[in-house]
Amino acid sequence: MYGESVLDVFLPYDYPESVQAFLERFRPRLGVLMETELWPNLLAHCERRGVPVVLANARMSEKSARGYARWRALTAPGIRSLAAVCAQSEADAERLRALGAPRVEVTGNLKFDVSLDAAQLAAGRDWRTRVGRPVLLLASTRDGEERLLLKGIPPDVLAVVVPRHPQRFDEVAQLADARRTQTQMPDRAVRTYLGDTMGEMAFYYAACDVAVIGGSFLPLGGQNLIEALAAGAPVVVGPSMYNFAEATRLALEAGAVIQVTDARSAVSEALELVSNPEKRNAMAAAGKKLCEAHRGATARHLEVLRRLTG
Repeated sequence: MYGESVLDVFLPYDYPESVQAFLERFRPRLGVLMETELWPNLLAHCERRGVPVVLANARMSEKSARGYARWRALTAPGIRSLAAVCAQSEADAERLRALGAPRVEVTGNLKFDVSLDAAQLAAGRDWRTRVGRPVLLLASTRDGEERLLLKGIPPDVLAVVVPRHPQRFDEVAQLADARRTQTQMPDRAVRTYLGDTMGEMAFYYAACDVAVIGGSFLPLGGQNLIEALAAGAPVVVGPSMYNFAEATRLALEAGAVIQVTDARSAVSEALELVSNPEKRNAMAAAGKKLCEAHRGATARHLEVLRRLTG
């Protein structure tokens, strides 16, 4: 995307010698870690070299906070060394402060600043029109969730499954009647359609009547629901959304999301929405409005980084 202006390399394993060699080779002026990537040796060596490190888009669930507190002797020095923390929410900020993080600011969730590809959105809407029947999207599903969610979907509804991890495409294909890389337009005989392409989530969200977000029906913490909201998809999530707790709370308050207790309830609620266009439209409008209201996290993050780099 950025040509020669960006060098993309792997972060080394968090061993002292590896981290030291990495920092000597690249000599960074600033480090930016995302969300929860707190590596003790990396932070320690950056502090010794005077490299300020920012934890951006920071989140800290209650579960993770308990784990960090349990291993405080290992985790506290690194957390205290952070030059700044840009927290997604006040709840995240409070947990990080309690763990010893200094200079914590609530800057919002960067994911709300997503800009969806207009061509993909248009292509998805056109695809849904040509399919000619309701489309229920099972988005970012994790291992074991597909079988739970596919139960109870009637034959007149097309179930589109997009697994979270591409290495599972072939495995999930065993549950599907067709896959996108081989069949661009499913016919009426296809009941389950595998979305086995990368970088097309905007297409899939625009192509559906309702999106069920995976990772939330097993104790995995859920997957990102903001992109679905930005695309105007009514959303159903399961009980486990602790990795996106604040976004889920905001979406529930806005009326853009329905949260259920299990996979069976998710399918039931989704099918009810399929038959209720008025409620779908209201949820879609609420989701888009929510995303617009919470834009601006990128600019707030950049202001923090500018202060540290002079």
